[in-house]
Amino acid sequence: MNIPQDLRYTREHEWVRLEGDIATIGITDYAQGELGDIVFIEVETVGDEIAVGEVFGTMEAVKTVNDLFSPLAGEVTAFNEGLEDDPEAVNNDPYGNGWIVRMKLSNPSDFKGLLTAEEYSDLIR
Repeated sequence: MNIPQDLRYTREHEWVRLEGDIATIGITDYAQGELGDIVFIEVETVGDEIAVGEVFGTMEAVKTVNDLFSPLAGEVTAFNEGLEDDPEAVNNDPYGNGWIVRMKLSNPSDFKGLLTAEEYSDLIR
């Protein structure tokens, strides 16, 4: 299972990459494996300010529909529109082309409170 060292993680199986005050967020390799084939992703919060733990979208897999919860507070600035035509990118490349949203963070230092790769690895094993 792939758990990149340069990312941070949540207990809800999301990953976060921070560049300045912009966070890119997706679901982990573990999560996509547990969900199965992703068939649809909906994010209608672009332009909205959201709080930690607030739902920013939904993801539909063959087996289930799951809410996507924000690991950080800020404004959703972008949705990966490539997922509209190719939601399977989340399965095939969860840390690359399968990213879901980008956010301008209210407090970038909150990133440090997320799980490290080692802590996330311990959580799922």
